[in-house]
Amino acid sequence: MLTLQSHRARRLFAALAVVASVLGVTTVVTPAANADVYDSCTQSRCSAARSANSTWSSKGYPSSRGWYSWPTGQCNFAGGTFQNREGQLPSDHRYQEFDVYPRTCNASRDAYRIVVDRTDGAVYFSPDHYANFYRL
Repeated sequence: MLTLQSHRARRLFAALAVVASVLGVTTVVTPAANADVYDSCTQSRCSAARSANSTWSSKGYPSSRGWYSWPTGQCNFAGGTFQNREGQLPSDHRYQEFDVYPRTCNASRDAYRIVVDRTDGAVYFSPDHYANFYRL
């Protein structure tokens, strides 16, 4: 069972990752082994995740890591393979990760991701760099 203390710690680490990315500091954030996976997305940023997913889908969910042109004139980053090392999502599936928010090409990345299950087509939004997943 998730304790309030461990939930706060996960949120703190996610917040630190966001601050570090804004400051341009490279960070390594280990996903929480006890990440929560929700059947639907009710977070305030879910609409942005759905919009990003629509654009990535129209691009065929590129499999190569790198920066891609975005309709806003900015860029967005396709991160390549999401390993699911902690086993938060169904095992024996193939996943790809994509950034939600566009920015200037080569800018620091933030913590917001969508993860596409290439095995069954499910799409998840993680607003906190893999500490939680919300199915879109």
